[in-house]
Amino acid sequence: MSAVAQLPAAALVVPTAAPWSGRLAVMDRGQRMKLAIGAAVLVAVAVAAIVMGRQPDWRVLYANLGDKDGGAVIAQLATMNVPYKYAEGGGAVMVPADKVHDVRLKLASQGLPKGSVAGFELMENNRFGMTQFQEKLSFQRGLEGELTRSIQALGSVQSARVHLALPQQNGFFREQQKPSASVLLSLYPGRTLERSQIAGIVHLVASSVPELAPGAVSVLDDSGKLLSNTGDAAGTAGAVDGQQLAYVQQLEQQYTRRILDILEPVVGRQNVKAQVTADVDFSQTEATSEEHKP
Repeated sequence: MSAVAQLPAAALVVPTAAPWSGRLAVMDRGQRMKLAIGAAVLVAVAVAAIVMGRQPDWRVLYANLGDKDGGAVIAQLATMNVPYKYAEGGGAVMVPADKVHDVRLKLASQGLPKGSVAGFELMENNRFGMTQFQEKLSFQRGLEGELTRSIQALGSVQSARVHLALPQQNGFFREQQKPSASVLLSLYPGRTLERSQIAGIVHLVASSVPELAPGAVSVLDDSGKLLSNTGDAAGTAGAVDGQQLAYVQQLEQQYTRRILDILEPVVGRQNVKAQVTADVDFSQTEATSEEHKP
């Protein structure tokens, strides 16, 4: 027969941890407060981590909205239960990234925003397989939108539209056409634009398009009145722009001062008057030459 070892029952008892109630009973009041504060901090950290993990990626829905359009868009977003927030400075309305396109389509079906102008964000919608013509058209529409936004930033301009005529260039220099642009302005009631502001709009558009001359930019108001001075079809009867006029005035003042400096020491300061009218030819010519060397 095999011998079986028997252990006393007390040796088989595994010591267990004291229950929490017993430990809490042993702690004093200060230790209990510390334990409660630590538990509260852990819960707060866990909740913050969950909230930050669920926070959506925000993207711009619309930017540079007017007060009327902005209020209508915000009211519609609240009706649709779509969360939104403002960018820094309040210049843009932002929504979760996964809802941008859906919200834009729904707002567009309701005609909102009425005064929105799309700029280079149109390039974000370029899809794979687009033709070169579609890409060029999308870039042109984006450039027109960006110019419209810049012009509408003027205090007297209520709304604006920019039309760019960008011809298709080919490899023959003689047959290349120059681009042109038209700007239609709608001013606030009782507001007007100074000549310098109109010249600024013309040069803003001309500087944004390669090979676009300021004389090829037409600026009109909502009544159809031509505000800018453009040249004729041949480009020879163009009016003097602001920079050319300033150059003429500077030239006249310079010659007047030189004449007075020469005559005043001879006849006396109060005994001579001089006036100069300068007629400066600002016409430009373009020549093309081809050389063939055998």
